[in-house]
Amino acid sequence: MQIAGWILFLLGIIRLGIAWINWQFNKNSRKISTGGYPSSLSVLIPARNEEQNIEELLQDLTQLKDPTTEIIVYNDQLTDRTAAIVKSYPHIRLIEGNEPDKGWLGKNYACHQLALAAKGKHLLFLDADVRINGPAIRHLLCYLEQEKLRLLSLFPRQILTDTGSRFTVPLMNWILLSILPLPLIPNTTIPSLAAANGQCMLFKAETYYQLLPHQKFRNNPVEDIAIIRYYKSGHQKTATLTGEKEVSCQMYRNWKEAIQGFAKNIFAFFGNSQVTAYLFALLTTLAPPVHFLQSGNRSRNPISTFHTVDPDIRFTGK
Repeated sequence: MQIAGWILFLLGIIRLGIAWINWQFNKNSRKISTGGYPSSLSVLIPARNEEQNIEELLQDLTQLKDPTTEIIVYNDQLTDRTAAIVKSYPHIRLIEGNEPDKGWLGKNYACHQLALAAKGKHLLFLDADVRINGPAIRHLLCYLEQEKLRLLSLFPRQILTDTGSRFTVPLMNWILLSILPLPLIPNTTIPSLAAANGQCMLFKAETYYQLLPHQKFRNNPVEDIAIIRYYKSGHQKTATLTGEKEVSCQMYRNWKEAIQGFAKNIFAFFGNSQVTAYLFALLTTLAPPVHFLQSGNRSRNPISTFHTVDPDIRFTGK
């Protein structure tokens, strides 16, 4: 048991070290110069029944006030007031969607159609429930340009309003930040060393149109991870950032959504291997407290820890 304890201890130290490296990496990423504003940006928003969220995002985006920025919303067969809200912003373009072609998932199809309609040299895909401000977009664009990236993904700060999200979202972030050193994403070409979040993905348009990633992964429910790994396999430089205070998102609104989303993303992170995911959880999440409790029980009963006394043995003194 001592060997097992040391192994678990070393794994914990390694994970804490990786978390510290990622904290430093994100801290240094904020030091990027934002003096210049790269030319032409298309902000692309797939929306399906998002009347509770879309207006807040559109209000955020109207503060950009940059003539080279276009904002396009894809109306994914809406049945609520989302389209009417978008139409109240005359400078924002609304695309009326239709039934996805056979073999396509709805969001992947919407993102592909948005990209085909865009004119910018940079494509920023945002989920409708994201909140973002102008300086954050400037920072992402400048970081992509100065680091010569073809794809930059951001994990927004998550808004936790229910028990399900409070339980699952921090756990997902802890797994990401403690086993994947983010500096390895732009500095290696190993596809498995990558993670992305479809809530906020910024593409260099030229490379996007060469690869058409949403079309390639048209029926993949975790297309964000598949796309960044596809880019890396083709030696396209990518990066992932986390913890941007100016970008936030409420990922889940109830326990069911949280559990379904957690399972989908975690299994994809481990290469869609449920066995690997469960083993990881067992070794790094459940095993340490169990080992600690067992060690505590042995320390309170030292006789049972080392040996059992035979009642037939007689001890005699000199």
